[in-house]
Amino acid sequence: MVQLKQRFQSFEDYLAYDDGTENLYELFNGELIEVPPESGFNVETANFLFAVLLPLVGHRRLRGHGLELEVRGEPRNRYPDLSVIYENQIEPLRRRNTLRILMGPPMLVVEIVSPGEVQRNRDYIAKRSQYQDLGIPEYWIVDPQTATVLVLELRDGVYCEAVTFSGGDELRSLQLGPLNITAQALLNAASSQTEDT
Repeated sequence: MVQLKQRFQSFEDYLAYDDGTENLYELFNGELIEVPPESGFNVETANFLFAVLLPLVGHRRLRGHGLELEVRGEPRNRYPDLSVIYENQIEPLRRRNTLRILMGPPMLVVEIVSPGEVQRNRDYIAKRSQYQDLGIPEYWIVDPQTATVLVLELRDGVYCEAVTFSGGDELRSLQLGPLNITAQALLNAASSQTEDT
């Protein structure tokens, strides 16, 4: 990650900043840290899940890695690999694809774990805590290393491990219902061995 010298006193100052690029940044202790591009594996897996969710929620409610979530703590923003937003959040996101805390949480977020201990801790611990704090009802952690899809459900303000899918288990969203694909099909999405759905 490349750290920039720009310093911001508030999240509003950060939102007003435009460096003229399409780069994504995390705001950490008032400083910008450029978010590196996602791996091809993560993008292909997220795109596959996007295609599966598309008939269930429509293209306007699905957001890829470019959706920025304002969160409490550091960094002050996150970019989930995939999100499902509510209908009433579509219009406010037209100007800037940033979901502010005051706009309410998305319905569902998905993170695809990249290799490495830092990345695992970020998805399983740091993001889990921040997404729980936002009140996101459902958080999926797609983990290629363990070949599992962990679904966390918000109950009384705390994430509980609702279900872990693997192998031939049919994926099911707590918010949206059955997805008609297996965990293995999703985990194979970035390879040439993807199951037919």
